[in-house]
Amino acid sequence: MKYALGIDIGSTATKAVIMTSEGKIAASAVVSIGTGTAGPKKALMEVLDKAGLDRDQITWTTATGYGRFSLEGADDQKSELSCHAKGVSYLMPGTHTIIDIGGQDIKVMSINDRGGLVNFVMNDKCAAGTGRFLDTMARVLNVEVTDLSDLSEKADEVAEISSTCTVFAESEVISKLSTNIKIENIVAGIHQSVAKRVTSLLKRCGIKETIAMSGGVALNKGLVKALENEAGCKIHVHEECQLAGALGAALYAMENTKKAS
Repeated sequence: MKYALGIDIGSTATKAVIMTSEGKIAASAVVSIGTGTAGPKKALMEVLDKAGLDRDQITWTTATGYGRFSLEGADDQKSELSCHAKGVSYLMPGTHTIIDIGGQDIKVMSINDRGGLVNFVMNDKCAAGTGRFLDTMARVLNVEVTDLSDLSEKADEVAEISSTCTVFAESEVISKLSTNIKIENIVAGIHQSVAKRVTSLLKRCGIKETIAMSGGVALNKGLVKALENEAGCKIHVHEECQLAGALGAALYAMENTKKAS
């Protein structure tokens, strides 16, 4: 049995997947710290431990993500665009549009039936609408970012956040808190603000059914619902959405493993 490793080193989290030569996932790991930290090493140790393997039993390692060039011992590197496309296509065959909200950027991709990248647009010049934006808003509200989903579902109206700039939006949220607007309604407004930002990218890329969301932010059901309302279409989310990039990298690694043998 041969094994391939894919590791997605993001700005805020590290994900790793080991695949067998039979195309099955042997183990996976998610560590909530990313590039420039001990995150990649921890994710690597955790996924190897879960699979019951040593590093020298891995035939090929492909790294992706923001910190992909920092992983010592990687056999090659692939862009996160290609890896998310391949990973989502594996998890949800028939997907043609992918939304990935990362820690520092937003990516919308069009892919073909084989998981190949056809077109993409990115918002990588500003933190508005990114995972970092949500982290900042959660800090201002004095809640955990993982609480945002449940809070927005309890909203009875949407407190509109008009600014798309993270700094101005932060001031706007503070202003709304000072006028005793419910936190739940503010969170709903934050989600709506992100949804508008993402929908504008969706329209630029071209909306082609089926639409799926990848990455850890996709686990925020409140945001997904806001995005569905704004875009006017169903957004599919797989339970392993956070692993999409690492899974795509592992699939590329397995292809190289087969070529090498």
